[in-house]
Amino acid sequence: MLGRTLREVSVALKQGQITPTELCRKCLSVIQKTKFLNAYITVSYEVALKQAEESEKRYKKGQSLGELDGIPVAVKDNFSTAGIETTCASNMLKGYIPPFNATVVQKLLDQGAVLMGKTNLDEFAMGSGSTDGAFGPVKNPWSYSKQYREQRRLRSPGERRGADEDWLIAGGSSGGSAAAVAAATCFAALGSDTGGSTRNPAAHCGLVGFKPSYGLVSRYGLIPLVNSMDVPGILTRCVDDAATVLGVLAGHDPKDSTTVQDPVKPFVLPSLTDVSKLCVGIPKEYLVPELSSEVRSLWSKAAGLFESAGAKVIDVSLPHTSYSIVCYHVLCTSEVASNMARFDGLEYGHRCDINESTEAMYAATRREGFNDVVRGRILSGNFFLLKENYENYFIKAQKVRRLIANDFVNVFNSGVDVVLTPTTLSEAVPFLEFIKEDNRTRSAQDDIFTQAANMAGVPAVSVPAGLSPQGLPIGLQFIAPAFGDQKLLTVAKWFEKQIQFPVTQLQELTEDCPSGFENDNSASVFLKQC
Repeated sequence: MLGRTLREVSVALKQGQITPTELCRKCLSVIQKTKFLNAYITVSYEVALKQAEESEKRYKKGQSLGELDGIPVAVKDNFSTAGIETTCASNMLKGYIPPFNATVVQKLLDQGAVLMGKTNLDEFAMGSGSTDGAFGPVKNPWSYSKQYREQRRLRSPGERRGADEDWLIAGGSSGGSAAAVAAATCFAALGSDTGGSTRNPAAHCGLVGFKPSYGLVSRYGLIPLVNSMDVPGILTRCVDDAATVLGVLAGHDPKDSTTVQDPVKPFVLPSLTDVSKLCVGIPKEYLVPELSSEVRSLWSKAAGLFESAGAKVIDVSLPHTSYSIVCYHVLCTSEVASNMARFDGLEYGHRCDINESTEAMYAATRREGFNDVVRGRILSGNFFLLKENYENYFIKAQKVRRLIANDFVNVFNSGVDVVLTPTTLSEAVPFLEFIKEDNRTRSAQDDIFTQAANMAGVPAVSVPAGLSPQGLPIGLQFIAPAFGDQKLLTVAKWFEKQIQFPVTQLQELTEDCPSGFENDNSASVFLKQC
């Protein structure tokens, strides 16, 4: 049951094959057994069981609230949850319990979803590996998959290595949400996406990672990183499930003035059978030297797949792509400097014990509460916002951002329906290799293909495209015009159906399992793709 898709489990609940309480207990059991992945910061045992019991009562009365009623979900720990600690994986917010729910969380709960807990991330979502949080790094479930373990043994025959020696990063900054779904602890999870933070971990964990158009889904209650780029993201096992969740979340929110005014209908994806009228653009600027041969090969095969099915596949140009990394850095750090100013130790969050002066208290609180990455971005942002630097950095970056957005407008106005790109430069890498680079360098490299969509405000989705020779998932990204989310997901669904991405096989953690799990006889879990 845990390996099924959200929609399949929803049908099973309606047919009485399993009850919400039974399903919830199964997921809580898997969370406990996969605790070493560090996917969750907080597991809401009592809350989840109570919500499951209420859902069960509704089912018995024939009063189901919809497809999400009784479905276990997880939420990234930078979304406010009433009565449940929300930390942003930072010492600054340890112990902070919001008095309200983020709009997206409330919408899930209103549809009967069962909240399993809050997932791990890079501190304040600043990172691309989910390795820089106060609660430790997230481990990619594919580190323990049958496919990866078999390839590892073939590469090093006779070599006895523990599973904890070369575990893989989950991607970030929504790595905890991705690991939670990939490890079958829930059927959907919320992430946030500022420069690729949902799509990146989705690609590394073999999931669908969807970033809606800016303004389609409310940001109210999402603790901000970059207000002008932040978007709540969705992580699921298949495109249809992402569309189901989007249908619940999308729509105007009076608490968020950036959301669209028009009411949004449920996102039901039609079955696309004829792609002959589809035009797919391949941006030449995305063919960078750092792109791995495995990703390059799958990208080429995907383009060929559309072409052989009758779609028109053409080369397009997004000429300002090369400036996106620098532009993103300036704008991101500038907004971070502004947003992080609220954490001063006075109203909520951590406060140091120094009482010599207000200035000393501020400085010590922020030094103790923020890690090096956050402090570094605050420092950079304040530099760019200085009076003598504002015109030369921030204003110029805003102008470049407009050029990047116009690049997409020009491509889509030329008749292109979707743009097809890689999501990441390569498959997931071992943690020890990942941390050789500093956070800024890693983020610039890992988000090179995803940042532009956030700066342009357009929807994008990463879909599993195949396995690398190492047995690890590789994702490809589709980008569409602003508010073309339904068409984007329809094309992604067609691609997903053609690919038939293999299921993940999480083996018994007896041989290579981390310390403390040697006697865990949990059964293998198979995750089914749509």
